[in-house]
Order: sequence, then structure tokens, then C-alpha cells
Amino acid sequence: MDDLLPPPLLLEILNRLRDSADVARCRVASTTFNALAPEIRSVDLRCSYLRYAKSRCPLTTSSITPFKAVFTKLISELRIVERISIGVEKPMRLVAYDDLEDEDDDLFLSDVNFVKEWLPRVCGSLRSVSISDFWVQSCWRRSDVLSLISSYCLNLLELEIKNAWLSVDGLTSMPKLTTLTLEFIRLDDENLSKLNECFPWLQVLNLIGVGGLKEPRLHLMHLKTCHWTLSNAPISISIIAPSLSKLTLTCVKPNFLLIETPLLSYLKLSMENAGNFGVKEFSHLRKLTLESTSLRNLLITFPFGATVKNLTVYSTRWEVPAGVSKSILELLLSTFPNVSSLTLTSGAWSEFESYSALVGLESRVEMNGLKKITAYLTVNDSEVTLSTIFSLLDNCSNLSDMAMFVHRDVVSNVTSSIISKCMAHCGRVRWKWGMWKEGTKDAWISDGI
Repeated sequence: MDDLLPPPLLLEILNRLRDSADVARCRVASTTFNALAPEIRSVDLRCSYLRYAKSRCPLTTSSITPFKAVFTKLISELRIVERISIGVEKPMRLVAYDDLEDEDDDLFLSDVNFVKEWLPRVCGSLRSVSISDFWVQSCWRRSDVLSLISSYCLNLLELEIKNAWLSVDGLTSMPKLTTLTLEFIRLDDENLSKLNECFPWLQVLNLIGVGGLKEPRLHLMHLKTCHWTLSNAPISISIIAPSLSKLTLTCVKPNFLLIETPLLSYLKLSMENAGNFGVKEFSHLRKLTLESTSLRNLLITFPFGATVKNLTVYSTRWEVPAGVSKSILELLLSTFPNVSSLTLTSGAWSEFESYSALVGLESRVEMNGLKKITAYLTVNDSEVTLSTIFSLLDNCSNLSDMAMFVHRDVVSNVTSSIISKCMAHCGRVRWKWGMWKEGTKDAWISDGI
């Protein structure tokens, strides 16, 4: 059948196969595909756990071609290479340190000597490089691969490196690079000064579990999207990015947090608290997600909130402190007075419910702006849950949509009773009901009643 299709279409089919193993199967099955294969412009190769296990077994090790050799041969057969992705499959992360001897380097993929074998030949056309290393072999070997890539890949647009120990010695500027992802990296750039200097035109930056940072400071003029998850507890964190519109930041409890991002419209912030929170007013912030073990303390120190329309809160350790004068809902709405859509996850809802059961809900803040509420219920006492929902409805006169997720462990007759009583109590609201449980996907059981 492949002989009936024009070569350009067949080549397009091959280029759309992201896995080089699938390409190899096509080449074996068809002489036409095999003839076109050198025109493919991408390589995507993963070492499976099965290959790794066979390479370690005395009975099969001699029959397994080294993974690096397979990759080098594969890339040598291509005329032009625009995208390279090489790594180990996710199950390999579960391999214990004791399973390997210290000197093994067959899956040390950020090894400069290995990368030197193929990078100089293909660097001119490369637009994207992804290296997912084998942490057991790479964690104790510092790599200069960043310096090597910056020297050769002058036209590179996207770079991704995972599970490695990276040096910044010899790193030179890469003005064309717009997307950088470093994931589970030990980085020898404790303040990120080299990153700022050498990647000045970044628009997308993902720093996931990057360790070795002390007082990291991002200062990138063209950055638009940033996802930053800190694996340690640095003294201070600074983000200065005048073009940034979307920020996801996960940290512990820095002594100082500075965010200067005047165009920010989306912020997801996960932290305990900040000793000193330095923020300039976010006049464009519309969507905010907060997650904290000390949500009340974080809200009290929050320096902005008037522009937020869509708010989601996670309270990972909930309780009603003695002597508090406001429910968590009142505190949220006084901090973010213009919110129209509010999502309370289970911890925040449970704290709100407990407060309402103790002192009742007599709102002292304006709630008429709320139009949509989404809540995650655990239902320890169905009467308390119903009373809280009814009080909420009575205080939010403009509420038009309620989406309630009931925990899957709640018995079905209790869930059914809550649904029927809520719908009977307030017919003006459009009700949506679903089920939730930790580690599973939310599921709707009714939509738009």
C-alpha cells in the first residue's frame, strides 16, 4: 500500500512518528519507508526497563547493543536533524542505587564525551534538544553539557535536560533559545546569575526540582510563562520579569519573596508563608490559585487582590484557630473583594464548615459578587454540611452556579440526600454534582440541573 502513496506523504507519516522505535519497525516492514528514512528530521529514543534489565543479566548482556551506540548509529544515518530527544523511560526512575556499580556510564546521557560524538555534525540545523538522564549514573557525575550545547547549537530554540548534575562553567550566551526546561537538576548556579546572562530571550522557563540554589534571582525581560518548583529552601526568591503573564511557583518558606511582574494575569502559588513578601501591585491578575499549610497567615500578609476574579484555595492543614473573628470565606472575600468564581478544596471547605458549626455564618463582608462556587466535600456530618451550604446560599444573593464534589467514600444514600435537599432548598441555582477522591480524577454524576 505504501507504493500507492506519494513519497512526500510517506515522509510526512514517518516524521509524525515521535518514537524512533516505531520508525525502525516501519523501515523493516517497507523498502519504501527504509529508502525515505534518511530524510527524517527528528530522533526520539528511549531506553526501556526491559533493555536495561537485559543489559545487566549475564545471560543476555552480550546480545544487547549499548544504548548509546544505537543512538549514535541512528543519528548518523540522517541528513538533517532538527529535533533530538533521548532518555530513559519513567519506570527507570524506580531503579535502586544498589542495582548498579559506580563505574557504569552506559546511560549517563549528559556525558560530554558521548554528546561530542554526534552534536557537532547535526548542530547547525538543530531546533530542539531533550536529554532525560539516568539519575543513578548522573547524580554523582558533574556534566559540562550546557557549555557544549551553547558552543555548538547557535540556532537552538528549545532545550530540556532532566535528572542531571549540571555545571555552568564555560556556558555562553544563547540568544535564540526561547524555551528552557530543567527538571530534577543539581545546578551549580546558586543565584541563577549565569542563567539570566546566557538565556536572555527566554519566553518559557520550567525549573522543576532544581537544587543547589541559595538566593535565586530570575531577571528575564522577555519571559512570558514560568513554572518554578524549588526542591530546597533558599533564603530568598526573586522574580523580576516585566513581560511575565503566567507564573506557577512552589516553595517552602523563604525569608524573602520578591515578585515584580506587572503583566501577570495567572498565578499559582504554593507555599507555607513568606517572612517578607515584596510585591508590586498586579493590575492584570485575574486568576489566582493559593495552596498553603498556613492559609490564614498567608492571606493576612497578602499584599494584593482587588483584580482577582477567579480564585482557588487549597488548605493542606486545616483548623479553626481559637479567637478568630472571620471564617475562611470572609477572609478570602475581604482579601479578594471582586472574586466572582471561587473554588474551595476539601481542606478549605472543612475549615469553613467547622467555623460555621461553631459560631454560625453571619457575613461581615460583601458576598454579592460571587456568582459561582465549586466545593469539595468530605461530609463528616451531613447536617452540618447542609447547614453550611444553606447559609452560604442565603448570604450570596447573586450566586447562580454551585458545583459540589462529594468524596467517593461517602455512602451513596447520604450523597443522594444532600443532593435532593440542596436542590429543593434553592431552585435559582444551577447545580452540578460530582465525586472526588485523592489520587483519582474528578467525575461528574450530574451536570447543569
